[in-house]
Amino acid sequence: GILEKIRLCLIKKLLPHWEDRRKYNEEFASSTSFHGVHNIVHTQSRARRVLWLLIVAGCLAIVIWQICGRFIYYFSWPTTTTVVVQYVENIKFPAVTFCNLNRFQAHAVSNLKVIFLIWNIVSAILQKFAMEDKYSQELNDFLLGNQNFSIKEFTRKNGFYLNSSTLLECDFFGKPCYPQDFEHVFTEYGNCFTFNHNDLSARRVSLSGRGLHLLFDVQQDKFTDEPTLGYTDAGITFVIHSPQELPRFDGLGLLTPVGMHAQVAIRQLKSIIQEYPWGECKPDIKLQYHKIYNTNGCLLECKARYIQDWCGCLPFILPGNGTECDLLKFYKCVYPAVYDIEIKGLCTVGTHNSTCPAPCEETDYPTTITYAKFGGEKAIKYFSTKLKKSPEYIRQNLVRIEIKYHDLSYKITQQQKALTISELFSEVGGQLGLFCGASMITIIELLEYIFTNFCWMCIFLLLKAPEMPQWNNPSQNQPTEKEKKRGIQEC
Repeated sequence: GILEKIRLCLIKKLLPHWEDRRKYNEEFASSTSFHGVHNIVHTQSRARRVLWLLIVAGCLAIVIWQICGRFIYYFSWPTTTTVVVQYVENIKFPAVTFCNLNRFQAHAVSNLKVIFLIWNIVSAILQKFAMEDKYSQELNDFLLGNQNFSIKEFTRKNGFYLNSSTLLECDFFGKPCYPQDFEHVFTEYGNCFTFNHNDLSARRVSLSGRGLHLLFDVQQDKFTDEPTLGYTDAGITFVIHSPQELPRFDGLGLLTPVGMHAQVAIRQLKSIIQEYPWGECKPDIKLQYHKIYNTNGCLLECKARYIQDWCGCLPFILPGNGTECDLLKFYKCVYPAVYDIEIKGLCTVGTHNSTCPAPCEETDYPTTITYAKFGGEKAIKYFSTKLKKSPEYIRQNLVRIEIKYHDLSYKITQQQKALTISELFSEVGGQLGLFCGASMITIIELLEYIFTNFCWMCIFLLLKAPEMPQWNNPSQNQPTEKEKKRGIQEC
């Protein structure tokens, strides 16, 4: 009974008459803003109707092809790169970290080879060093006999130092600077010193061609490396980096040998990378011990977490607040842990799904470096008299470095979306308007028309469905009048 009532309601109210539906279709064809449809419906000539039908179908096919192509292009996440050179009145000076290629004081090292083997184990955290097996027994004996030995304190006290005897001259933009202006930091070269640490506001340059001028005395007779382990150079190595980042010497350090004058011209390059899926950066990543995100700092913090979990201590050369690892743990646990991290790829750098993806914004300092032999004959005599050293000592120990901006400008390399969502909709609307004269209102009209006809079709199919048998109707079980008469005749 309920189904019958629904059928009667649909017939009476919802399902229009065939003539009403025909008028609705004609009115839609006449009023729609989709160009060409009314020419198909109202044209008397059959040939003209077929022509307009082909034209509309062809334009519709082209529109669908163009729109599909734009959506496919959009979901390929395309990008473009723009390069802009911005000139300014003053520009921030970068941080510069200086290290002596000779790491330790010779008089303090009783067993030079063992000290450098120990330092290789420590610096393997920053840069992978391979230790030969032939030195393992010698190293084991030293560790067992010197369990309270601290390579950190030994390096701090007996490594390269910066004072008035090693930093002979320092001048920044016409003003003198002193060893106190340099911040101590541990790197794979032991004790190193950073100028312009933490981005001091006073470190700005307002004139190109001038900057930081330094004169070092590397004191080869006091500091030495182990040539049998591959340390054969003498001079100063330095790296130019952002003041808010840690120095990274792995493949990025600049070398200035003794007896040379290095002139370094720098430029500032800012790179802006789009977030995934257009680029590889992830803007929501924050570092715990660094002010700004960078891949080197992220990599160090990643290694620190794994080593802290595996060894229960933290190497002093990594950021963090854990218990410092002693030498025995460095050798027995930290060194193998670093090897496992490298082999298993637990701390990776690069793509968006790596542990440390590319930063969304970073600043680099491309350099152009030129060399000249330090000092002419008169200059050698002048420094020999001033320092009370022989001319041969001057040639074998002094290093002059000048770091300055090439010009007061910085270059911005920005990765941008090649097609934004608003541009995508604009192109879709342009294609619809060009080939079909359609707009957003037209799309709404079409959707309304399709929805209305779909509802009518559903109602029609529902009305044509077979009726449900009425099992509970007692009249169906009673014989009809014809059946009664037939039964009487048979009887």
